[in-house]
Formats: sequence, C-alpha cells, structure tokens
Amino acid sequence: MSGLLYLHGFLSSPASSKALAVRDWLAHHRPDIAFHCPLLSPHPSEAMVQIENLLNARPAERMSLMGSSLGGFWATWAAERYDLRAVLINPLTHGDILEPDYVDRPLANYHTGDTCVLTAADAALLRAAEVSSIARPDNYLLLAQEGDETLDYRLAVAKYAGCRQIIERGGSHGFDGFERHIPTAIEFLTG
Repeated sequence: MSGLLYLHGFLSSPASSKALAVRDWLAHHRPDIAFHCPLLSPHPSEAMVQIENLLNARPAERMSLMGSSLGGFWATWAAERYDLRAVLINPLTHGDILEPDYVDRPLANYHTGDTCVLTAADAALLRAAEVSSIARPDNYLLLAQEGDETLDYRLAVAKYAGCRQIIERGGSHGFDGFERHIPTAIEFLTG
C-alpha cells in the first residue's frame, strides 16, 4: 500500500477527529503512505464520482480504504468495485438511511457549515449503491462499538460476518479511543 483514501462520514469533513488522527499518525510513523481525504459531497452521485476519480487517478499507487459511518458504506462500495482492502469504523450498512429524516430539508455540514438539501433521487441512488453481500471478506477489518448511538452495531457484525472484526463494549458512534486502533488498522491494510 502506498496510499490511503480516508472517507469521512455523513455531513462531516477531512477535519473530523478520526481523519486527522490517521493523517497525523501516518505522518509520524509511516510517511511512505500518502494520505488522501477529500471533502465528499453529501449527494451520492457526486460522492461516487469523487471516489472513482481519486482511485482512477492513481493507477500506480496501490490504495487502501478507511471509512467511518457513511464513509464506511462508500469504502465498502469502492473495495468491492476495485478489489481493495478496507477498514470500516462503525459503518453504515444499508442504503436506506436517508429517508425520511434527511430528505427535502436543509442539512449543514458539521465542520464547514455548508448546507445542502438531499432529494428522493439522492436517497434512491444511495439505496442502489448498497453492497448486498461481501464477495471478498479477507479485504475487510470492521471496528465497531456496541454503544454506537446512531447505527446498530449488530447490523455491521452481520453484514461483515466472515471478515476480521474488532467489536468493543460501550463506546459511541464517534468510536471512543479510535487512536489506539490506528496501528492495527494500518498493519491490516499493508499486510
């Protein structure tokens, strides 16, 4: 692996605490690994193009993926399409998450303050992008905490059955103490 594509969660950004922790850890411990973390569009059609463009622009650079929440959903989508390794942190597992709570109402990015309005077409595209079954379980490491207040960790445990999993009691959707797992995650991605 010579590059890591970190995919942040819904309405988040490259300024998320986990993205910054990974970036800083790589700079200190593995400067040979290029870190990429684009500001993903909340619109699925745009996010998919962003991810594909980034992966296709680096054919000589063997990329791995890391994604949190919706970023984990996108990491799974990309890992299956490009046969890449991925670390998933409290990932979104099903593409039906947008309706009804997030459609046709203004949503603000937690870090940038930028607003968007998602449509029923966005929700349909996210559902269509869902990976229904994992073809290459050896490509995945799942990190999940039972105390995730946003997503049911049991859905991730079931979806990624057969994949390497680290499941912790307690915690939160932000994955408490994530930093202590970065060395394990990078070892998995480079192994």
